[in-house]
Amino acid sequence: MDASVDRIAQPWGSRTPYGRHERWPTRVDTYLEPGVGPDQVRRWVQTASVLHSDGDAMDIAVADGRMAGVRGRAGDRVNHGRLGPKDLFGWQANASRDRLTRPLLRERGHLVECDWDTAMELIADRSRKLLAERGPGSIGFYTSGQLYLEEYYTLAVLARAGIGTNHLDGNTRLCTATAAEALKESFGCDGQPGSFDDIDHADVIALFGHNVAETQPVQWMRVLDRLDGADPPRLLCVDPRPTPVTRRAAVHLAPRLGTNLALLNALLHEIIRTGRVDRDYLTAHTVGFEELASRVAECTPRWAARICDVPAASIDEAAELLGTADRLLSTVLQGVYQSHQATATAVQINNLHLIRGMLGRPGAGVLQMNGQPSAQNTRECGADGDLPAFRNWQNDDHVADLARVWNVDPGTLAHHAPPTHAMQMFRHAEQGSIRMLWISGTNPAVSLPELSRIRSILAQDRLFVVVQDLFRTETAQLADVVLPAATWGEKTGTLTNADRTVHLCDKAVEPPGEARPDLDIFLDYAARMDFRDRNGRSLIGWHDPESAFEAWKACSAGRPCDYTGLTYDALRGGSGIQWPCNEESPDGTPRLYTEGISWARPDLCESYGKDLVTGAADDEAAYRALNPEGKAVIRAADYLPPRELPDERYPFQLTTGRTLYHFHTRTKTARAPQLNAAAPDVWVEAATGDAEALGLAEGDLVEVTTPRGALRGRLRVTDIRPGLLFVPFHFGYWDTGGGHGPDGDTPGRAANETTVTDWDPASKQPLFKTAAAALRLVERGDGSPAPAPTTTASAPSRADTAPPTTGGTTALAVSRTDRPEAAR
Repeated sequence: MDASVDRIAQPWGSRTPYGRHERWPTRVDTYLEPGVGPDQVRRWVQTASVLHSDGDAMDIAVADGRMAGVRGRAGDRVNHGRLGPKDLFGWQANASRDRLTRPLLRERGHLVECDWDTAMELIADRSRKLLAERGPGSIGFYTSGQLYLEEYYTLAVLARAGIGTNHLDGNTRLCTATAAEALKESFGCDGQPGSFDDIDHADVIALFGHNVAETQPVQWMRVLDRLDGADPPRLLCVDPRPTPVTRRAAVHLAPRLGTNLALLNALLHEIIRTGRVDRDYLTAHTVGFEELASRVAECTPRWAARICDVPAASIDEAAELLGTADRLLSTVLQGVYQSHQATATAVQINNLHLIRGMLGRPGAGVLQMNGQPSAQNTRECGADGDLPAFRNWQNDDHVADLARVWNVDPGTLAHHAPPTHAMQMFRHAEQGSIRMLWISGTNPAVSLPELSRIRSILAQDRLFVVVQDLFRTETAQLADVVLPAATWGEKTGTLTNADRTVHLCDKAVEPPGEARPDLDIFLDYAARMDFRDRNGRSLIGWHDPESAFEAWKACSAGRPCDYTGLTYDALRGGSGIQWPCNEESPDGTPRLYTEGISWARPDLCESYGKDLVTGAADDEAAYRALNPEGKAVIRAADYLPPRELPDERYPFQLTTGRTLYHFHTRTKTARAPQLNAAAPDVWVEAATGDAEALGLAEGDLVEVTTPRGALRGRLRVTDIRPGLLFVPFHFGYWDTGGGHGPDGDTPGRAANETTVTDWDPASKQPLFKTAAAALRLVERGDGSPAPAPTTTASAPSRADTAPPTTGGTTALAVSRTDRPEAAR
């Protein structure tokens, strides 16, 4: 049965209900640009989503040598043919007329076009001079969560073994660093224990700071289909905003910002107090339970209720739900990761599963989620502040093994201190020790906190900035050299999604003008720098994506993320495959820890752990004493109040986040007409009572101010938690519409003008959800609503204050279901 649906107005499409332990039915979503029919598509080329971390498998329609649409891949394990709004419409950005097509070079303060040889030789020459004069620590690399595995691995090799720098991190530091750290703290190793398939089997799904409806829309479709089927799961949702998830939750907790750890400690207290603990599992597979029980002994629901400002009875109800679950699936995202005591909180969610024995079985697992499509690849390949293949930088044997793989002297690989995290890299640049910063596939002039500081760092004369991207982003405008990159659909490579599923993305069309794949750019640089191994051979011996993939496989062999059983041929034409995939698991591995904890032994683990409050790293001796047998570690942490709290001058709390229709700084989604029209400009959300108290109404132009800066946007009055303001972080300042930029007298619209330079002590992830803020009227509205969607968490309190968000005929996508009677 085929049906056309406006996928802006109905972002999750039609329902195909199914029961617990049943297979999720197939629904194939297709969008072709107007005027192109199926018979005009010359070929369909396989790929996967690059605009969120679901890893939705899809095919690109090619007509007349260009992209003309997309469709979901029916046989894929992740999405069973479904696509979200960004999947369906975001590809149109590839053909935007303002794509970068030639390199740019700064001359007399302006960016002018040049040829590739000039641009690359300038970068190589500056690199050679800095190495000679200041050493490898003068060069840093800041990359993305949207490139391909093969590109990250090449970057890691040239940076760590070629340059010898310790300064390599990605913007995954902003979204997934806490996920990785929490997994290392609990299990000794990164890698998601659970699987998206656990949605099919769980009877309770707990979502902690995770608006899955907007961040991973296809998995929300899966949850919705379970909710409409037989034996539906019960949902627990922890979120201060009225998201689509909270509207379907059996229990919704909306805690005060910065109090997540207090809430989790109270939940653990109740589960332990009521005896809902799997003692056999604890004895066989964990250490540290007694310490946890002691630390949460006084953390009663009443204690947490005072701190979190939620009813103690609701905490009791949530604990009952968690404690009586037959199979519990928990998911976690930015509401935890970008908040106060982020790693400590995420670890307590792991602890919920450890004390209840809820791991390694269908429906019993935890997903410390990612925000970006290839965030997992940055972590695996060592492009995010870790060593490749989850090696431990404190373990000399691991460093020597990596040096063996690359055939370099171990002393080449800087490991005297932890790999430098992104926030510290920008501090080094600010202080002058980093003199060259190569930024690939990301836009820190919009995405990092306290933007006035970031702009001043990037604009320094002494800092040589290279930007590798698709468009003249806010960051590219500050660069010394801009390199035009090819993107998804224009190059070949692999992506690994949030549940360890590896997908192959084949090249569908040629990139515009002289734009080059990121892999080719990195290989060109390595060749110009003439990086050599200890035998005098070229350090990087691969030349294309497939040979790079084979090199990565050798690096991953025997490690937790073992890819040795994967090939391009195995990934082409079928479904994605979950790592580890090797001789022991030739078809991949749906779940980790099915037979106990695998990689936590002192000689194998990726990390010896950290103090969750201070971030101080433990050493090998301390870890061996704590965990000689390599079990899961139950780590406790005490709640501490946030450093920045509301006061008379700044009476509100401010949180930032995402919306369904945009991705990060809108580099692509602003150039997709349907997505941009659904959320064309910034807005500010406030609760009904707060708006009334200040005499504000829907659509008023308001200003949000914090100790760092200010922004302006139209007001959306919602059912958000009282005392809280929300601003989406997608919007930069170059296209404000009002003509003012960051240097003008009028505040712009970038949320990160207001956020604080602070990070979690363990994961080093910036804290975007901790600011104290003020709100004031700038100008009365003209009766028009704020430019916020009505289909999402931004829905107005009163439906009559804003017309429904729709896409019209240009947003119609066709959905085909295998069971006509199931679609409704």
